[in-house]
Amino acid sequence: MVTVFQTDFAWPDVEIEHAVIHGAGHSLVTGPSEALQPEHIEALVAEHEPEAIMTCWAEVSAKAIALPARLAIVQRIGVGLDNIAVEAATARGAWVANVPDYCVEEVSDHAVAMIMGWLRGIVSFDREVKTGRWNPAAAQLRRATNLTVGILGYGRIGRASARKLSGIGLTVLAHDIAPVPEFGAAHLVDMEELLARSDVILVHLPLTSDTEHLVGAAFLSQMRVGSLLVNVSRGPVVDSEALICALESGPLAGAALDVVEGEPDPPENLVARADVIVTPHVAFSSDASLAELRRRSAEEVVRVLAGGSPEHPCNLPL
Repeated sequence: MVTVFQTDFAWPDVEIEHAVIHGAGHSLVTGPSEALQPEHIEALVAEHEPEAIMTCWAEVSAKAIALPARLAIVQRIGVGLDNIAVEAATARGAWVANVPDYCVEEVSDHAVAMIMGWLRGIVSFDREVKTGRWNPAAAQLRRATNLTVGILGYGRIGRASARKLSGIGLTVLAHDIAPVPEFGAAHLVDMEELLARSDVILVHLPLTSDTEHLVGAAFLSQMRVGSLLVNVSRGPVVDSEALICALESGPLAGAALDVVEGEPDPPENLVARADVIVTPHVAFSSDASLAELRRRSAEEVVRVLAGGSPEHPCNLPL
């Protein structure tokens, strides 16, 4: 029996994880549901000496990775790796793995819902009616089939969003910072063409040193007048201050954000704006996706502890 440490969890309990880990003969120790600061995670790692670490939102620092006498894997209970010191894990010979495809349908659904909600004025009309204002003559709506969506990041989720948006009748363009094959429902273009032609820019990029604040002042200034920015990837990909300026002074007409720089305490002067739709980083979530994520994350850990390799490795341990 070895110890698996789960840093945090964004659901009511850890019964699924417990069933898989204990079913394989190992012990599961969990931190609180809310992600602790790195120094607290480091203290818990030092206390429990795990051979595997599973993390949802909590940061797993290089120090935390260095502490256990034996560490086989750091498993991200999710997709992005921005909260894991991947290089430190690689250097000490530990795997880093994720579950890259558990929420493709949910995130793309959320993105499409945000776009259509903005195009049809669903959120703004709902707010007005609830304050006693009934004024259909004020509607300034646009026909979806006349518009173009530019997808920034054309991986699994980007391709799913393209399929759904093209099915509604929108023209779909795509650009990725890495070479990708041209297949699916979008037409691949360069960044300049994406910004020049798109009425909506939909961000589907991971957070890396190359993408942090990629959507900044220069990027936003090239978007079309009256356009919408949608971010369902990672908050810091978009520079919040630059976004506020683009909403106040143009060219943007609105933003729809499931992720915001600074979450869970995002800038009030951004999220309180009437031209911004915000949801609290829930695009990935559904009953089915969460159950799949938790089960597959725990199974990946069990697989590595048994001497195997992860199905979805994110590094090559030294």
